[in-house]
Amino acid sequence: MTVSGGFTQTIDWLAFTLPKAEVADVIALIGGDWFQSETGFRGYPVAQLMTEGKTGVGKLGTGAPRNPKEVHVDLSAGIVSQWDETKLKTVLAWIFAQKGHVTRIDVALDDREASVAVETVRLAVEAGQLVSRSKQFKVIQASNHREGTRTGETLYFGSRESQSMLRVYDKRLELQAKGREDAALYGVRWELEFKQDRAQACAKALLTLDPEDWRAFLVGVLRSYVDFRETTREAESYEKYRAPLVGWWKALTEGFMRCRLVVERIQQRLDDVAAWLANAISPMLAVVVACRGDQFLFEMIYAGTKRWTQKHYALLKQRKRGTPYVLRVS
Repeated sequence: MTVSGGFTQTIDWLAFTLPKAEVADVIALIGGDWFQSETGFRGYPVAQLMTEGKTGVGKLGTGAPRNPKEVHVDLSAGIVSQWDETKLKTVLAWIFAQKGHVTRIDVALDDREASVAVETVRLAVEAGQLVSRSKQFKVIQASNHREGTRTGETLYFGSRESQSMLRVYDKRLELQAKGREDAALYGVRWELEFKQDRAQACAKALLTLDPEDWRAFLVGVLRSYVDFRETTREAESYEKYRAPLVGWWKALTEGFMRCRLVVERIQQRLDDVAAWLANAISPMLAVVVACRGDQFLFEMIYAGTKRWTQKHYALLKQRKRGTPYVLRVS
C-alpha cells in the first residue's frame, strides 16, 4: 500500500450475530481458511477460527443451547481493513437479509501526516475546550520501563460500557513498537467504536449511503461526539456551543471530509503461518497422527497442495528468505 499523506478511513472491526444461519454460508461469505477451535467463544460451545497475517483474527461461534442455529462472528482489523467498499456492502447486505444484528463496528479516521498531535488534543481537553455529551475522559500512557522512555499515550472519550467511544492515539508509534515495516505511513488515529444499536445504525448508514457520502456522515458523527471550541470549562453550556471552533480542529475535520477509504494490503509472512500452525493446531494434529499414523499426515499434505491459491504461492516464494521459524517445545 502506498499513501502519499493526508487523511484516510478504514473499517477496523466488525462483529455481528445471525439468529439462524449455516456456518458454511457464513464462511463462504467472509472467505479465508477456517479451522475448528478446541474451545468455545463468547458462550458458544462450538467455535471456528481464521487468521490473516499477523493481526487478522476471525472468530465464529455457534451451538448455544438457547438457539443452536445462532451464529456470532468477530472480525478484527487485520481482516476487515482489507475489504473494499463492494465487499463491505455485500457482507452488510447479507447480514441484514438474514435479519442479523451488527453488534460492533469500528471506523478509523487517520491523520496520516500527524498534523494534530495527541498531546495537542489532551491539552485542549485540560484547557476546557472540549464540548461533548460524554463526561468520561481517560488518558493511558505507555512506556518502556527498561529505558525509562514514554512510547505514546491513548486518549479515551466515553466509557467501555457505552454504545459509543472514541480513541485517539499515535498509530505510527504503536506499529513501530510492533516492528511493522509500514509504520511510517501512519500518523494519529481517531477511532470510533460503535456497539449494539449504535453499531447497527452505523452499519445501515454505510450500506445505504454512497461511499463518497460516508466521509460527511462519519465526520458528522465524530463532531457530534466531540467538538473543540474556543471556550473554557467555566463557560455556560450555550456559550460553549456558540463559541468558534479551535483552528486545528476545524482544519482536521475538513481534512477528514476529504479522506478516502483505504484497503489495507497486509502481506502474510511465512514465519507467522508457521507460528500459528505450531500454536493453534499442533496438539490436535499430534492426536490424529498418533491414532492414524504418519501416512495420514503425508496424504493430508498432498491433498493440501491441490487447494493452493495465489495467497499460498506468495508464501511459497518466501521459503528462501530470512531465518526459518524454529519450533520450540516448552
